[in-house]
Amino acid sequence: MAVQFKDYYQTLGAPRGASEAEIKKAFRKLAREHHPDVAKDKRKAEERFKEINEAYEVLGDPAKRKKYDELGADWKAGAQFRPPPGWEGFGGGRGFRTRTAGGETFEFNLGGTGFSDFFEQLFGQMGRGGRGGFRRAPGFTDGEEGFAERGRDIEGDILVTLHEALRGSVRSVTVRSESGGRPKTQTYQVKIPAGVTEGQRLRLAGRGEAGSGGGAAGDLYLRVNFAKHPDFEVDGHNLVYEAELAPWEAVLGANLAVPTLDSRVNIKIPPGTQNGQKLRVRGRGLPQRGGESGDLIVVARVEVPARVTETERKLWEQLARESRFKPRGA
Repeated sequence: MAVQFKDYYQTLGAPRGASEAEIKKAFRKLAREHHPDVAKDKRKAEERFKEINEAYEVLGDPAKRKKYDELGADWKAGAQFRPPPGWEGFGGGRGFRTRTAGGETFEFNLGGTGFSDFFEQLFGQMGRGGRGGFRRAPGFTDGEEGFAERGRDIEGDILVTLHEALRGSVRSVTVRSESGGRPKTQTYQVKIPAGVTEGQRLRLAGRGEAGSGGGAAGDLYLRVNFAKHPDFEVDGHNLVYEAELAPWEAVLGANLAVPTLDSRVNIKIPPGTQNGQKLRVRGRGLPQRGGESGDLIVVARVEVPARVTETERKLWEQLARESRFKPRGA
């Protein structure tokens, strides 16, 4: 199946030779600008946010970026694309084929999951450590006439934002199937519960492949993948935020307002805070079962100015002369 080629470098506004740090910086800048929670046109921002996330999902992962770069620089955005030789077994694809009783061939595609057709053809379930598009259900598999056979389960991925994990949401997912040249599209409402976790599978009973010979239909499973966030990393139910500190803030201490998913919270940076030191804000992470929530982990990152004025240089030199601090011992 030919799909539209995606130029992920163009999406992030980064050159092909950009470093990992440059890719991450480009993502964070665009993700903050187009985050649906801050944009006026939320629908337009949501689509742009998905594009940015997909580009970073590939370019921010060394293995995926390497495979993507192997496509070469000759592809143009919008060009028709088919996976080249050698991609078999790396991508899972969402265009999955299987055979049922009678030798009839079915093809399934998922829509509304947050990933483009291009991404799914190249980096489907197997590209994210999954097992591919289908999991065969127990039952008869030889398709002999006269036997009831349960339909196979369909597995796909769904991109979930941290705000959806915080509050829960309902999403529309389409299952497009084709059998004997007869296309069929069905749309289902998928409930994403608050507190959903990365890798969790959401089950839609009876929404998979139709059974044969009177057998029951299979199920549709959607594996949760968290969308990247410009401010937070996820560690279980905890959110991790890097707070950039000036040297004097780390030495003298400071009061700092840091973001959470739904507001900001004031924290106190104690005097003598070390680079990489972690501060915990209880209950400001993602929800858990039982009504509790994870924590917000604030990681101190002490930043040093790259350039200083002549006046600032003299002050740093005076500090160097008068300070008794010896980082390398006596």
